[in-house]
Formats: sequence, C-alpha cells, structure tokens
Amino acid sequence: MGNLTDIRTGTVVKVNGAPYLVVWNEFNRKQQRKPVMRTKLRNLIDGSALDKTFLAGESFEFAEIERRRCQYLYNSENKAYFMDSENFEQFELDTENIEDVLQYLKDGTEVFVTFYEGNPIGVQPPVKVVLEVKNTVPGVKGDTAQGGTKPATLETGITVNVPLFVKEGDKLVINTETGQYDSRASD
Repeated sequence: MGNLTDIRTGTVVKVNGAPYLVVWNEFNRKQQRKPVMRTKLRNLIDGSALDKTFLAGESFEFAEIERRRCQYLYNSENKAYFMDSENFEQFELDTENIEDVLQYLKDGTEVFVTFYEGNPIGVQPPVKVVLEVKNTVPGVKGDTAQGGTKPATLETGITVNVPLFVKEGDKLVINTETGQYDSRASD
C-alpha cells in the first residue's frame, strides 16, 4: 500500500487492476479537510486517460512494471514478434495495440518493451530511426534545403514530409517522438 505523497509524475499505480502512469500530480491540503492528491493518469495497456483524486487514508498500490531491452523481429497478420535481448525468449504483441510504434520499426530494431505482471504491454522505439525512402516525387532543379516539403513513403510504409531535395533511396533520420524528418543519415 502506498502513501499519498509517494504519488508523483512517472510512478505507476494500479486502478481497478490496471497499471496507470501518473503524468501529472498536485497535492492539495485545505484547512480542516483531509489532504488529497489530484492526478492525471494514462492507462499503460490501452492508452486511455483518467483524472483521479486520491484521498488521504485511501488504500492504493503501486504497479510493478519492468522494462526490458528487446529486438523487433517481424510482424505477421495481426501479431508483432519480439525477442528478449537477455534470455533470447520470443514473444508476441497484438499489432493493433502498438501500430503507432510499428510504423518506425524494421526487422532487427532494438526497442524497450514494458512488462506488467510478466506480460508485455507496450513498446518504446528508439528516439531516432534510420529509414529508406521508397517513394517520393522527383525533385526539381533549384530545390533547396530552405524550399518546401513534399510527402515521402518510407520502407516501413509511413509517410512523412521531407525537404524537396530528398530522393528515392535516400536514408533519413526520423524522430519517433514527433513523427517528423530530422536529417539525412550519414553513410
């Protein structure tokens, strides 16, 4: 069981049996009232948001989560397959739960997988990944780095806006947190 003041941004609490990440918290103590901790929570399994106020004396518990370095292997139909980098055990996740992450992963990419009660529940990709341009309209003479942007489809199927000078076959650094072009990859 936890103490009210132990609830802070970044901790994971159990609410109705599910793990929730505390993304914001504020401690309130008013005269002649019990102190409360107001929070904004994000469900680590389905991503839903929840506003919850914890009261002093209310029982709650912290969720035990574990992050492990893993390697993305491949996906097939509605499953994505991974391998634990320490014990080499393979496991799968439903692609619908991690489709926003899958668009940045190619076979062999190292990721961090979050486990809750021994089961994988989420994937954190590297902040930056290198992906090859598979399809984009050709540049026109005079296109410069300060020009504009155009859409480009990358090897994983994701489409991002890139500078006009980018051509098919270029390898690009993509920021997975913003989903945007960062730079050309140096060979």
